[in-house]
Amino acid sequence: MSETAKTPADFWFDPLCPWAWMTSRWMLEVEKVRPVEVRWHVMSLAVLNEDKLDELPENYRELLATAWGPVRVCIAAEQQHGSEVLGPLYAALGTRFHNRGLDRTRETLVDALQEAGLPAELADAADSDAYDAQLRASHKEGIDLVGQEVGTPVIAVPGHDGEQIAFFGPVVTPAPKGEEAAKLWDGTLMVASIPGFYEIKRTRTQGPIFD
Repeated sequence: MSETAKTPADFWFDPLCPWAWMTSRWMLEVEKVRPVEVRWHVMSLAVLNEDKLDELPENYRELLATAWGPVRVCIAAEQQHGSEVLGPLYAALGTRFHNRGLDRTRETLVDALQEAGLPAELADAADSDAYDAQLRASHKEGIDLVGQEVGTPVIAVPGHDGEQIAFFGPVVTPAPKGEEAAKLWDGTLMVASIPGFYEIKRTRTQGPIFD
């Protein structure tokens, strides 16, 4: 099947979120078993929560204090080198943050950039607001599709009339592979095709399983 025939799946991520990481690994599996093209975008947990910090637990506030650097590096990379670099950079960052449990230090950022074939100097963006307007615009694009009462990831897929329908999630652990990945994708398209469908949810009883 040609590239133009592939179904687009827009995916907004913050590299800090382990659940977004799980969902992103599922989407890579989907690309193997269905004619799908994932288009990566940056959103920000720091931006999402900046007006409600006083309502959040202390440990989550501490996490958010470190959340600006990685998304700033991602948006700087996109602005300077094009959106096609986001997938490899996200993969390099996510593997380090989640699978390997590395700290979100400049050294880790530089190492991830180099693996993705990007200049190490992009790590300087972590401590700069030079691309914050573009970061907020990318974040807003995803949130405007799905609404404010969500986190990351956000995915947008074609609905029954071709219009983008966005969801938070799906939240999965471990990331489905093979035919299971395909079935979950088919189900996502199915519910997106139903006008008026909004939500399915259950309580999480297991943490993210990185494999």
